[in-house]
Amino acid sequence: MTPEHLPVLIPLATLVATLVVPFCGQRRGRAAFWVASAGTLAALVFALGGLAHTAGGGRVAYRLAGWQPPVGIELVLDPLSAFLCAVVAAVALLVLAHSRRIAARELAGRLTPFYAAATLLVTGLLGIALTGDLFNLYVFLEISSLAMYALLAVGDARAPVSSFRYLLLGTAGASFYLLGIAFLYMLTGSLNMADVAALLPGVLDSPTATVALVLVALGIGLKMALFPLHAWMPDAYAHASSPAVALIAPIGTKVAAYVLIRFFFFVVDPEHARSALPLLDVVGYLGAIGIVWGSVMAIAQDDLKRMLAYSSVAQAGYLAVGIGLASPLGLIGAVLHVLNHACMKACLFMVSGTLRRELGHSRLSALDARTRRVLPWTSAAFATAALSMIGLPPTAGFFSKWYLALGALERGRWLLLAAILVSTLLSAVYFFRVLERVYLRAPAADAAEIAAPAPVPGEGGIAWATLPTVALAAGLVVLGLLNARIVEVLLRPMLPPGL
Repeated sequence: MTPEHLPVLIPLATLVATLVVPFCGQRRGRAAFWVASAGTLAALVFALGGLAHTAGGGRVAYRLAGWQPPVGIELVLDPLSAFLCAVVAAVALLVLAHSRRIAARELAGRLTPFYAAATLLVTGLLGIALTGDLFNLYVFLEISSLAMYALLAVGDARAPVSSFRYLLLGTAGASFYLLGIAFLYMLTGSLNMADVAALLPGVLDSPTATVALVLVALGIGLKMALFPLHAWMPDAYAHASSPAVALIAPIGTKVAAYVLIRFFFFVVDPEHARSALPLLDVVGYLGAIGIVWGSVMAIAQDDLKRMLAYSSVAQAGYLAVGIGLASPLGLIGAVLHVLNHACMKACLFMVSGTLRRELGHSRLSALDARTRRVLPWTSAAFATAALSMIGLPPTAGFFSKWYLALGALERGRWLLLAAILVSTLLSAVYFFRVLERVYLRAPAADAAEIAAPAPVPGEGGIAWATLPTVALAAGLVVLGLLNARIVEVLLRPMLPPGL
C-alpha cells in the first residue's frame, strides 16, 4: 500500500461496507455487524497510516480520475484531516462493538438498516474531513446528514418527530452553506480549497464575500449545534435509540466544527474573519453563551440521556470558543477537545445505553448504590468520564480546557474565560449529583426501585458491551498523561501558516 492512495482508501473502506451490509444482513442478520465493524476497522487502519505519514506536516493529495485541480476533485490528507479521520473511525469502531447487544434489543428486526446507515454516516464524516473541494464537502455533508436523520428517527415514540425537526433545520443549514460557496464561486471561479484560498485575498472586501462568509458560518453553526442554533439537538439525542446517539453525539458535531476550522483558517485569512469582519468573535461569544446555557439546562434534567444531550450543547460551545479565539492556543484547545470530547461523550452515552439495557431506564432519581454493585465497571467508567468532563487532572478533559483558558487569557477575552470557569463548576454540579447517587445513596427501602438486570438469553453476560466503555474511560487517563506529546507531535504541525 502506497501513501498516495490513503486519502481514497479511508472513506472507501466504509463505503464498501455500506454496500455489502444489506446483502449480508438479508442472509444472516448477525453478519451485518461484522461487515460494518470490518469496514470501520479498515478505515481506522488506513487513517492511522495516514496520521503516521503526515505527522510533522506531511501532505498527501489524491486526484480522482487523474483530473488535476482546480478542475478535478481532490482528496487531501494532512495532519488535521488525518487526525480527525483517526478519531472518527476509532470512536465509531468502539461504539459499534459496545452496541452489538444493545442494538439487538432496541433495534430488533432493524439491525441491517442500522448498520448500513451507521457505516454511511461514517463514510460521509470521513469524506468531509478529506475533501479538498468546497462543493464536495457539501455532498459529503448531505450524505452524513441523511444517514443521521435515519438513525435518529428510530427510538421512542417521539423520535421521528425530533428527527424530522432536525431534518428541516439541517436542510436549512446545508442550504445556507451551499449558497455561501455559490457566492464564493461567483467571486473566484473555483471550488478547490487551495485555489480559493489563493484567489480570495483580492476579493475579500467585497459585500458578496461578506455575505458568503456569514452564510457558511450560519449553515455550519447550525450543523454543530452552536447556540442559538442548537434547538434540534436535545430532543433528537434524548429520543433516539442508544446505539444511534452513542455513535452520532461524539463525532457528528465535531466534524461540523472541523468544517469551520478548515474554512476560516485554511481557506479564508483568519485575520480578516477576526478583525475586518468580526465573524469569529461572534462565533466565540455565542459558544460562551452555549457553554453556560447547556450546563444550566443539564442540571435541570432527571434522565441521564437528556442530561448528556444538553451537555453536548455546552461542549459544542467549547469548540466554538476555541475557534473564536483564532489563536494558536485556542485552536489547539479546540482540536484537542475534538479528541477528548469524542472519547468522553462516547463513554457516557455508552453508559446510558448500558443502564437502559440492564436496568430498563436511565432516570437519575432511580439510581442508588445498588447500581454500582450491579454494574461496577460501568459505574467506574462513568465516574472517570464525568471527572474528565468536569476537567479534573490528569484526565484528558482538563487539558483541552486548559489550552482554551490560556488562549482566552492571551487574547484578553475575560468573558470567554469566565464562561469556561463557570461551566466547569456547573458541570461539577450535574455530574457529582449522579456520582453521589451511584456511590453514596442508600438503596430504596422497598428495593423495588432498581431491579437486578435480566440478561438477554444466550448473550453470556455483559463483558462484550462493557469492554469498549472501560477502554474509553482508561483512554481518557492515558490521553491526559500523554497530552504534551499529543500537542507537540500531532497538533502543532496542523496549525495553519501565519496564525
